[in-house]
Amino acid sequence: MGMQIVLDNGTKVRIRPIRPSDKPLLEAALGRLSDETIHRRFLAPKPRFTGTDLRYLTEVDGRDHYALVGVLADRPDVLVGVGRWIRDPVRTDRAEVAIVIGDEFQGHGLGTALGLALADAARARGVRSFTATMLAENAPAQRLFAVISHRLRVTHEGATDAVVGDLAA
Repeated sequence: MGMQIVLDNGTKVRIRPIRPSDKPLLEAALGRLSDETIHRRFLAPKPRFTGTDLRYLTEVDGRDHYALVGVLADRPDVLVGVGRWIRDPVRTDRAEVAIVIGDEFQGHGLGTALGLALADAARARGVRSFTATMLAENAPAQRLFAVISHRLRVTHEGATDAVVGDLAA
């Protein structure tokens, strides 16, 4: 299962569901992220993943926690992007979404491809809107959210924005 896409810089990337065996790929990918990208994704420094983090991030049920990775088509051991959503346990038609793209692959369409694939999977599982917390100045994340959602509500909370986006039918 999965699909291959070609980024606008010609790089071929395979998008597929995350697997428990991706733990070392995820750890290596974190090590390649710039401090700025880490701050945008985690809103804080993140020098490494703990074993608990890695289990949580890779051992997903595909129903309430869904995650996709992008790996280089010619080097499938190199993870260049990851996106996930986690269903709200109270408002079960809503899920928090997060996407992170390796620095050298940002701005070439991988985030959009992951976001659209995550939205499709979410709709198929009864999720009607995505939520996210992002830095107010994170313009790329805001643009991506606008692509995968047809109606956005943004609440400014100091340096961060709480965003809710309804998924298009």
